[in-house]
Amino acid sequence: MTTPKDLRYSEEHEWVKVEGEKVRVGITHFAQSELGDIVFVELPEVGDELTADEPFGSVESVKTVSELYAPVSGKVVEVNEDLNDSPEFVNESPYEKAWMVVIEPSDSSEIDNLMTAEQYEEMTKED
Repeated sequence: MTTPKDLRYSEEHEWVKVEGEKVRVGITHFAQSELGDIVFVELPEVGDELTADEPFGSVESVKTVSELYAPVSGKVVEVNEDLNDSPEFVNESPYEKAWMVVIEPSDSSEIDNLMTAEQYEEMTKED
């Protein structure tokens, strides 16, 4: 499993890609592989305010329903509507097609609190 080096990661298994003043968010390859086949994704609306470490949506797999947690606080400026019709993108392409939301962070220093790829790999390493 590869963990893209240009992303930051939360303890709740979300990834963050900094894109200028905004961040794109999704769940990691590790998270989707633990969940199994994703059958439904529930996301917030554009304009919603998110708080770091608070739930902002959920993913439903054949095994379970799992909350999505905001890696940073801010306003949702874009939502990946493709996941409504194609939730399987989360399994097939967690870092490309299956991004979930774009957030305009209210405090960009929160990004610095997220893990690097190396730290995330260490956290998810099998014992």
